[in-house]
Amino acid sequence: MHNVTLIKGDGIGPSIMEAAVKVIDASGAKIQWHEAEAGMGAFEKYGTPLPDATLESFEKNRVAFKGPLTTQVGSGFRSINVELRKHYELYANVRPAKSWNGVNTRFEDVDIVIVRENTEGLYAGLEHYLTKKKDIAESLAVVTREGSERVIDHAFKYARENGRKKVTVCHKANILKYTQGLFLDVAREIAAGYSDIEFDEKIIDAACMHMVMNPHQFDVVVTTNMFGDILSDLTAGLVGGLGLIPGANIGADAALFEAVHGSAPDIAGKNLANPTAVMMAGVMMLKYLQEDEAAARMQAAIQKVVDEGKMVTPDLNKDSTVGTIEMGQAIVDTL
Repeated sequence: MHNVTLIKGDGIGPSIMEAAVKVIDASGAKIQWHEAEAGMGAFEKYGTPLPDATLESFEKNRVAFKGPLTTQVGSGFRSINVELRKHYELYANVRPAKSWNGVNTRFEDVDIVIVRENTEGLYAGLEHYLTKKKDIAESLAVVTREGSERVIDHAFKYARENGRKKVTVCHKANILKYTQGLFLDVAREIAAGYSDIEFDEKIIDAACMHMVMNPHQFDVVVTTNMFGDILSDLTAGLVGGLGLIPGANIGADAALFEAVHGSAPDIAGKNLANPTAVMMAGVMMLKYLQEDEAAARMQAAIQKVVDEGKMVTPDLNKDSTVGTIEMGQAIVDTL
């Protein structure tokens, strides 16, 4: 039996998480759910977006399954996602973007995995105003050798363990000689120890251009925090949008699995949200828990329903009247 902290989140979070939990339970995996709260709902209830009880639950279980959380833009509390990643040293953010037969996109057979450094860079939270008038602000990007080594090594290990052939490091070392230069130097050093994996380097702006012109040249991509944030949304656009993209946050002894899209408060409670992304995050979680058979069954069922295109939400089929609950039940029935 696996103990997992369950954070349903804000907006559409509770509905898509309810659907995902039913599918995971139907997969055959033995999960004991421990529900906890975070996000705007928790803030309104407890005065903090991340209650101590939630941290204690994650601290004990070491695995969490999370829905989307609302974070205020420009003011208020910092991102809860960033806080969780830093608190538990979840240094590798892994986001696979794979084409679906039932989703029409500009490209077919895209299969890219973005591995993003998750705790450093420009998201380290080192920013402040330089004047009393608050008319000049400064952010500091932090890149360490240790942080670079662990995420880049994770990317190469992921490639080897999943039958991938190439790792591309994306950087801006031509301009940011020290921070990006350190990350690139470490990538070159680690690549030398993986002779079975092809290694490639791309400057980040060129990588974006190449990715939208010919995404098939990419396999596993590893990069720093903000570049990874941008690239993972770009790859989502190649395969149909964030509603299809799962995310895993991996640390040395803890992991958090989530939908990478937002909480979409405009459609909350309307039974319209696509649960595919968070269900695929559930698949990643089952693989992490070594529930490989259950993960394979769950992924096959999701794939079958999405590819058939009948029992899917309107964002996947404009003529559909199927809601979140019905799509989830269709996947349970397929299992």
